[in-house]
Amino acid sequence: MSKKISVPVATAVALGAIIGAGIFVLSGTAIALAGAYALIAFVFVGIVAALIAFQLGELGSIMPKAKGAAYSFVYEAFGSQLGFITGILLYFSFATAIAAVALGFGSYAASFLGLGSGYSIYIAMVLIFVLSLVNIYGIKKAAKMDFGLVVVKISILAIFVAFAAVFAFSGGGHFSFSYLTTPASKAGLAAIFAASVAIFFAYSGFQAISTFTSEVEGGANKAARAIIYSVIISIVVYVLVVLALMLLVPVAKYTVSADPLAFALSYVHAPGYISIIVDIGAMIATTSATLAMILTSSRILYQIGEDKLLPKIVTRFNRKRDVALNGVIISSAIGVVMLFAGNIYVIAAISNFGLLFSYMLSSFAVIHFRRIKRSGSFKTPFYPYVPIISIVAVMAFMIGMPKEALVIGVMIIISLIVIYYAIIEIDEKRPVKEKLFK
Repeated sequence: MSKKISVPVATAVALGAIIGAGIFVLSGTAIALAGAYALIAFVFVGIVAALIAFQLGELGSIMPKAKGAAYSFVYEAFGSQLGFITGILLYFSFATAIAAVALGFGSYAASFLGLGSGYSIYIAMVLIFVLSLVNIYGIKKAAKMDFGLVVVKISILAIFVAFAAVFAFSGGGHFSFSYLTTPASKAGLAAIFAASVAIFFAYSGFQAISTFTSEVEGGANKAARAIIYSVIISIVVYVLVVLALMLLVPVAKYTVSADPLAFALSYVHAPGYISIIVDIGAMIATTSATLAMILTSSRILYQIGEDKLLPKIVTRFNRKRDVALNGVIISSAIGVVMLFAGNIYVIAAISNFGLLFSYMLSSFAVIHFRRIKRSGSFKTPFYPYVPIISIVAVMAFMIGMPKEALVIGVMIIISLIVIYYAIIEIDEKRPVKEKLFK
């Protein structure tokens, strides 16, 4: 048996994070924000995510042994200060995402079991605890488990799409084009942009592969391909499922919630077996996404500690199982705490800030490594246009974030700068002095 992770399994890890985090949790939120124009938002964000995926693929091929994803690339390109800020922000984003996706699982599970919505948080806590144990058991076991979960959930999503199409266009036809009528307040560019900002979180999972590039069969080049495959497959799945939601329920009926597919089936009084299948699919999807988020965040935390930017306690690593033990425990604890941070939209928005910041600096890192002629086995196409477009798009997303998420993000950056220089002062280290102009 190969000790490496195959490309399909690596792709599945990313799909596990992307599809679970997005379609089962945030698709209804996007429709609530932009009506039928949510489709445009999903395609637009998917294209931007694909551009960033190319660049992470190149960076991963330059540093295949890095476990910190975008953090490792920024640290190597720009040094400890930007590395420290990016690493903590990125780690906080993935640790926060654990809560967002687990809360989606809790909502679907509570609905499936006939429990009140108040039980969703407690169910989410149990899920995080169980999956932290799975991660502690080892990365290869977790990845193979994710592959099986992804196959099942994509099959269930196909059933949901097929049911929506049959229900809408058969038996006299239940669908009306009035279902797509979007209020004027949700029809403009501002609404599409708001939905895009919210769902950017939904595409975050592809970065998971960057934390174990060296473990993928075929090396960094194959890992880069797995990253790109996961984004392309996700765009297709997202578009089909959002279309299915619009076929079942008028767009004006959607609200910010963590279980939009269950809501749609309930609205049309779907047969019980369909609701059961989709509820099971949603629980499987959010399970695999939570599993991937714990895996990714724990390895990022380990890498920050390994670079000696955090205390040694976070560097406890089981080489035999290839798992960051204390990273898993700390990430899971943060995930549980963040369950009480607010609704799914607020949690996702907070998580987005660190992701966007890390993606922007990753694009700068690609430019940096090209300038110093350091290259890997995979290269970003259409350089330098792709990195430039990515930087502009990400900056626009950051400016358009909800005020609370933007304020929290800026406060975290300021706090990290203060902490960084306080540590330098305590250790009596000399600050680095760069001459910006000759």
